[in-house]
Amino acid sequence: MKLRIIATEDIRRLMPMARTIEIVKQALAQLSSGNADVPIRTQLDVTRHEGVTLFMPAYLNNTDQLGLKIVSVFPRNLEREIPTIHALITVVDAATGRPAAVMNGTYLTALRTGAVSGAATELLARSDASVVAIFGAGVQGRTQLEAVCEVRNITKVLVFDTNRASAQAYVEEMRERGGRIPRDVAVAASPREAVQAADVVCTTTTSNDPVFADAALAVGTHINAVGAFTPDTREIPEATVRRARLFVDSREACWAEAGDLIIPRDNGLISEDDIQAELGELVSGTKPGRSSDEEITLFKSVGNAVQDVAAAGQVFEQATELGLGTELEI
Repeated sequence: MKLRIIATEDIRRLMPMARTIEIVKQALAQLSSGNADVPIRTQLDVTRHEGVTLFMPAYLNNTDQLGLKIVSVFPRNLEREIPTIHALITVVDAATGRPAAVMNGTYLTALRTGAVSGAATELLARSDASVVAIFGAGVQGRTQLEAVCEVRNITKVLVFDTNRASAQAYVEEMRERGGRIPRDVAVAASPREAVQAADVVCTTTTSNDPVFADAALAVGTHINAVGAFTPDTREIPEATVRRARLFVDSREACWAEAGDLIIPRDNGLISEDDIQAELGELVSGTKPGRSSDEEITLFKSVGNAVQDVAAAGQVFEQATELGLGTELEI
């Protein structure tokens, strides 16, 4: 059996952010229209090491793409000075069931997570949004900013991280990134400073508790909440969830996994009917998005395998055409 190994640099070459945003939009449209088979991901708690490993398969019917992502989130890795998240994606030939390729899922996870927030920002943020607040100065925080800048004319960025050195390193890197990312990138002294002037807020942390106060939010803010992915963790204050118009990547997955929504629901502050739409429904035009410049919109994502499989499928197809990657007989 031949298996193509695709390196991170090849993924970077083949998947610019603008293209990735369009791919995840169409993948989520397939999901929301019932044209994707995506079981709720299997979560394996590795309590001895305070980590979790997730197994995420998907089949996209319209594009005939099949695959599996394995992703681990081990927060204590920060003490070891290695990434918190590690992932691997396997592309499977949908016609034969033959594993066809494997690739670095860590970078692709960050890329597609940024891309889905870019899509949500494109569909839900005010058209004049120009200031972004980023919570979490890790890899996810970098791709979030890249994606938001791809769909809005961003002129100022504020980043907050509990580790100020990490936030400063983020600032120095992103100031020099170029492209659509502005040079006006600064460390926020507090969560309040980060959000009170922001038009778009992206939360990408591993925090168990809300990372900002509801009272600090400005009218008309759009929030992308992508960090918390378990029923007992949350980044967003209950008061914000209660007053925002709510959008998700998948209703089923969010009500199974998203503490940002589950906790206020269980406390009687919202109901499941308060979700206005899945992002795929906005893409297809079957549901409306923002209704005024004054409302707060909140997009909650726990991640969905359709995003990974669609992106990985495109990478594999192009890599095969261009002869990129290493083909091994195993």
